Amino acid sequence: MPLRLITPADLAALSRTAQTKPRRRQHLNLHADYADPCQRLFNAVEPESYIRPHRHTDPPKPECFVAVRGRFQLLLFDDAGKVTERIDLTPAGPVVATDLAAGVWHTIIALEAGSIFFETKPGPYVALSDKDFAPWAPAEGSEETKAYLAALREEIRKTPA
Repeated sequence: MPLRLITPADLAALSRTAQTKPRRRQHLNLHADYADPCQRLFNAVEPESYIRPHRHTDPPKPECFVAVRGRFQLLLFDDAGKVTERIDLTPAGPVVATDLAAGVWHTIIALEAGSIFFETKPGPYVALSDKDFAPWAPAEGSEETKAYLAALREEIRKTPA
């Protein structure tokens, strides 16, 4: 198919699906398969979703995030897990998109229900080596994730972006 159209109805359906998922997120891939050299996807993320801090180093992969709906906070960390930078992303700006260098510890947190971002990064996607998960952040699904996500949200609340 030479052209694929994504409509507001498609994005609304993606958000509704994310709201029903245990991980509280859902992606819509635009690339044909995980071997594609350019991974392109919409990511619907609800505020309760925990995306474990990670980086992409093997091989190094930059990432681009574009806010499509809602509001996000992109958090960057140092090697010890301290938040070093916070970027507020919304479709209305002042920051709409970021281009993140390879190898930077990061996570993204949805601050509003129905939030969606568009992401690109080099492929291929290989699940076992796509990310280096931060050793100082709890694994997704572990008992500690709720407390850690609450601490990150407190960090967001206490200091302006």
